[in-house]
Amino acid sequence: MGGHHSHKPPVFDENEEVNFDHFQILRAIGKGSFGKVCIVQKRDTKKMYAMKYMNKQKCIERDEVRNVFRELQIMQGLEHPFLVNLWYSFQDEEDMFMVVDLLLGGDLRYHLQQNVRFTEATVKLYICELALALEYLQRYHILHRDIKPDNILLDEHGHVHVTDFNIATIVKGTEKASSMAGTKPYMAPEVFQVYMDGGPGYSYPVDWWSLGVTAYELLRGWRPYEIHSATPVDDILNMFKVERVHYSSTWCKGMVALLKKLLTKDPESRLSSLGDVQSAPYLADVNWDAVFEKALTPGFVPNNGHLQQCLETVRKEFIIFNREKLRRQQGQSGQLLDPEGRAVSQAQGKLQDGCNNNILAHACSRGCSS
Repeated sequence: MGGHHSHKPPVFDENEEVNFDHFQILRAIGKGSFGKVCIVQKRDTKKMYAMKYMNKQKCIERDEVRNVFRELQIMQGLEHPFLVNLWYSFQDEEDMFMVVDLLLGGDLRYHLQQNVRFTEATVKLYICELALALEYLQRYHILHRDIKPDNILLDEHGHVHVTDFNIATIVKGTEKASSMAGTKPYMAPEVFQVYMDGGPGYSYPVDWWSLGVTAYELLRGWRPYEIHSATPVDDILNMFKVERVHYSSTWCKGMVALLKKLLTKDPESRLSSLGDVQSAPYLADVNWDAVFEKALTPGFVPNNGHLQQCLETVRKEFIIFNREKLRRQQGQSGQLLDPEGRAVSQAQGKLQDGCNNNILAHACSRGCSS
């Protein structure tokens, strides 16, 4: 009976708060330190999302609750084509849930690890798209503080989306941030300076420095400075003082000039707004409206068609089972019935089971397991 109604979307009261029951879980796609991420489908609209589970107890143990709240507070006020946008948040006894845009193209770190060679044209478009995202965040007084390849996800067409507002912060007016936050290899000199000597604090230019490091790494395959998470802060500051960044002789002069302006150590002189970026000679030919509309075709398109195909097959072939219902239908006859209530022999039942396994094996042979 269930099969006949599977295509009819369930009716939810639109005034009812969205909760876990409004979604069908399709597949787990990631696991973090205090939760996991799944691909889900909203039962009424059939729209697909990513759902992030965060276990309350683990968040408390790791002192992460404040970060989760901050991320929720920041994300609920934002919506932009180059961000991973929040759609719903809710909780149950054990977990907190965030439902966000589903982006199946992988993050830029993954593609770097797969030895993808990003062309200058590809990175040029990324810089433009990310500049629009940073300018939008700036308008809302937000410092992301963790721009890096790991936090830039691609959609199926290859456009970039900034994710993870876990350590983002809000700075109003002339306020400055003063805590040492971020990922060391992508952190600007002034963030380390604050840690060492109190410094004057830092503001939006830190995100543009991180953009410069990211763009350099995408082009070259390694970062401009040999900084790791274990590198002591005074060594890092010394590196900034004495080392010169090497730019590849194969890159065009315009790209080198742009990267140099993003990687300027003095935040006052650093290129750090959309206007600054737009005035760079290298980007003089860019149609910014077309960038915003995602009308320009990225040079790198991730291959994720197999995942879409596989999800669709799983959805179609998934077996819905209810033992209570089956027992009621079997009644006193003691005969084995299939889910539609038809009598089957034990041998036939086993045979059908084998067929189902073959169907799923075939589905997964088309790329599901990769």
